[in-house]
Parts: sequence; structure tokens; C-alpha cells
Amino acid sequence: MNDSQHFRFTNAVLLVPLAAVLLIWGFYWMELVNGTNLNYLGVYPRTLLGLRGVLISPLVHGSLEHLYNNTIPLAILLTALFYFYRKVAWNVLFTGIILSGLLTWLIGRPSYHIGASGLIYVLASFIFFKGIYTKYYRLVALSLVVVFIYGSLLWYIFPVKEGISWEGHLSGFVTGMVMAIFVKAKLPEQKKYDWEREDYNEEEDEFLKQFDENGNFIETPVDNQQELADQINIKYVYKEGNSEQKS
Repeated sequence: MNDSQHFRFTNAVLLVPLAAVLLIWGFYWMELVNGTNLNYLGVYPRTLLGLRGVLISPLVHGSLEHLYNNTIPLAILLTALFYFYRKVAWNVLFTGIILSGLLTWLIGRPSYHIGASGLIYVLASFIFFKGIYTKYYRLVALSLVVVFIYGSLLWYIFPVKEGISWEGHLSGFVTGMVMAIFVKAKLPEQKKYDWEREDYNEEEDEFLKQFDENGNFIETPVDNQQELADQINIKYVYKEGNSEQKS
């Protein structure tokens, strides 16, 4: 299977990111219309009721700015996930939400932890580390793009700013890194040249036969050139043109 067969657009590449964006914006719109605050549906650490936030918290956002800041990274990273890792994308998505939510529930401060940023950290971490582990050139390039665009996210897995769930960020980061190790993603077969194969024999290589042991090009002897010239027959066929002229 080559790159074009393995990496290709499917319905999920466009529909899943779109559905995710519409879902979080629809949830926030519902809060505004009803005049309610659903922050209590977030993860509340080490309480039985707080476990419901493991699945619901990615939908809940505290403000329009919070929602906007999560929208673009979520859409971009989901698109990358379903394009480059479509065979395991659903597994990464749902398992990542559950594991990062549970880890936040275990290590978080006694407060409501809300927002899709935990999932964003899962996706960014998985895509980065998976690309590095596979050593496949296109996925490594994707890892570098993620670092270039979202490298600054790394600072927020530490308690550097008040009001931000760094525990949720850290949980997402760790979850994505662990999943990158254990989730097996099938890669396209890389084309191998003859000299890369294990059974390659230099002495039988027609190209290398044109060079001596010092790497110098072996010119064809003059006698052999003459023999080759003698073997070439050029035949000319003369056809007499039509002498009639048309006006």
C-alpha cells in the first residue's frame, strides 16, 4: 500500500472535526439561550458525581474566549488524526477522552475541570510522539508541524497561570504520549531500492560495473566502440515527391 492509498481524504476527515466544533459551540449556545451555567458537569476530582465530567467536560466551556481558543486547535488536530491515522483515529479519540478525564479526576485540584483542552493535548501529544516513533518521513514532518504550531502548549502542563486546569493539560499530554507507544498504527510500505535490499550483490549491479574499485568510470575501449558502430545499420529510403501542384 503506497502513500496515496494509505493517506487519503475520507468523509470522517471533514465530518468529525466539523461535528466536534458544532457540538461544543451548540452546547455553549444552549447555555446562553437557557441562561444556565453547566460548569458543574465538569470533572470534579475524587468524587463519585465528578466522574460524569470524564465524558461531558470536553463540551463545557466557561467563556466565549475559552471556547474560541479551543475551537481551531481541536478542528486542525482532529483533521490530522483522521487523515494520517484513520485506522486508529476513533480508538485514540474515545480512549483519549476517557483516560485523560480519569487521570484528571485522580490528580486534579478540588475544582470543576472543564473544556476540550484536555482532548487537544491528547491529540497533539499522540500525533507528535507517534510520528517520532514511527520514523516515517511524512509522519515525522507532521510531528514537526505540530511542534511548530502548538509547541507553546507545553508550558501549560505546569501551573503557570491561574484559572487554567494544568492538571487536565498534563493528563492529556501523558495520555497521548502513552497511547503513541501502545496503539499500533499500520504504515504504508516504503519503496526500497535494489541497494537497500538484504540480498543486494554489488558485483551483479550493472551500473557499478561501469566503475573500477577506486570509483573511476571505465571508458569503453575504442575497439569495442568500433564494433558497436559496425553493428549499427542505418537504412535510408528515398521517396520521390509528387510533382503536381495545387492552387
